[in-house]
Amino acid sequence: MQETEFNPGQRVNSAGDPRRIGSVRYIGPVQGYSGTWVGVDWDNGDSKHDGSINGVRYFQANSQRSGSFVRPQNLSSGISLLEALQLRYRGDSTKEEEDEMYVLSASNKRVSIQLVGKDKIQDKLSRFEELTGASLSFLGVSSPGVACDLTTSLPNLKELDLTGNLLSDWKDVGTICKELPNLAALNLSYNAMAQDIVGLPQLKNIRVLVLNCTGINWEKLEILKHSFPELEELHLMGNNISIIQPQSPLTVQGFDSLRLLNLEDNCIADWNEILKLSLLRSLEQLHLNKNKLNHIFYPDDDKIHELARGCELYEKSDKPFQYLRCLLLGGNNIEDLVSIDSLNLFPNLVDVRLSENPIADPGSGGIPRFVLIARLAKVEILNGSEISRRERKDSEIRYVRLVMSKLQGNSEDIQRLHPRFAELKNFYGIEDEKLSSGAVGPQKMASGLLSITLKCVGASIGEKPPLTKKLPGTTTVGKLKILCESFFKLKSMKLKLFLEEEGSPLPLLLDDDMASLMDLGVGNKSTILVDEESCQ
Repeated sequence: MQETEFNPGQRVNSAGDPRRIGSVRYIGPVQGYSGTWVGVDWDNGDSKHDGSINGVRYFQANSQRSGSFVRPQNLSSGISLLEALQLRYRGDSTKEEEDEMYVLSASNKRVSIQLVGKDKIQDKLSRFEELTGASLSFLGVSSPGVACDLTTSLPNLKELDLTGNLLSDWKDVGTICKELPNLAALNLSYNAMAQDIVGLPQLKNIRVLVLNCTGINWEKLEILKHSFPELEELHLMGNNISIIQPQSPLTVQGFDSLRLLNLEDNCIADWNEILKLSLLRSLEQLHLNKNKLNHIFYPDDDKIHELARGCELYEKSDKPFQYLRCLLLGGNNIEDLVSIDSLNLFPNLVDVRLSENPIADPGSGGIPRFVLIARLAKVEILNGSEISRRERKDSEIRYVRLVMSKLQGNSEDIQRLHPRFAELKNFYGIEDEKLSSGAVGPQKMASGLLSITLKCVGASIGEKPPLTKKLPGTTTVGKLKILCESFFKLKSMKLKLFLEEEGSPLPLLLDDDMASLMDLGVGNKSTILVDEESCQ
């Protein structure tokens, strides 16, 4: 059998295409074909088979069509980091890159363009000793190269992006970090890093470590943390993490400088796993978007005592998530109001993301933005949008009026279902509005009027100036549709109405004709969009 430079488990890319990456799973003959073949399981899953051909299995691929057999000369075992630097910053533009530099003419034809100052920029980037940041993503880097050459070539490098390369050995990572004394941020995303973590020295210079889609679970991270004692940011997206496995009995310790932890796009379903992170002393930002969480809560005294057991540095004055300011929970399965209300118990939480959860989707029975704002007393940024003083005031008043219009029951039930209701009602001096059985006087009627701006947005309606009308809060959606037909002189049109809300990317559809404006929490000076119902 012909010898090759490849070994089972080795990371390779297709010769001439460093973005097509896979792992060697087989080396040897293939029945019915001459010579030596290399069986590769490709990362992108786009290939020919599952490791078997003509009924003979040679290896087991990750999916039914992620495997293929390739001649050794059509594979690359990669290049060194310095070779990649030469290629990226001193090489000429490729034909593919030049082809992308164009604009479309009036006749829709491509016209090639050249960047002004491109030569000056290229010249500066080619002086490696001046580089403070380098991006070597998807270039087939498999080794650091000669260690001393890194030190002399890149003395000022602070940020290094090695996304999508062929690195796997942690010894190589250690060499790169050791030989670059000013390196503070390292991105190893989409490198299939070895599960056996050996030969990694202490790397106190690294402050930001990005390990997205590297196959690293929390158990391995507990080993890695000793080599990165000064980490301030740690990114672990897309690693199929479902459990947090601390070395101590219940809580994660160490990471004393960690301010940001990114666990987005993983498989965490139980909030108790997240509570294992609650005693990290410096944690300010926790990113949990796109997991499988369906309920969250702030730990009570018994739970805190349980979490603190075995935590060497815990003091009685310490609180769970004591310094957490930002909690991103978008794209989970949260659907209960208790979870929302529990966010008020986090001592310093001001930035929250709840979008793409059932509870925050009014179209699926969730609550609108103004209710979220009213229930979250301390939040300053919701779903990436800052809450102005005016929006908070308007939201809280709307919320109180909404609760007053819907709730009937004793004060204990109201307090349980709406913990902030009484507080807000008193704060804004809102009195109970009970209509007498007799005729309603003009003054009472006027006090219940809402100033509503109506805007026509339907293309078929035509251009019509907005109208501002004073309407009773008891006006139903169905009644408002009839009024809009009159206001805008619309005949034989089936209308639909939307409430435009500050800070919300999309207006809220008002689809219940029997609900009143007060029922829906429509406040004074609100804007309602008028559109025509589309034909099905």
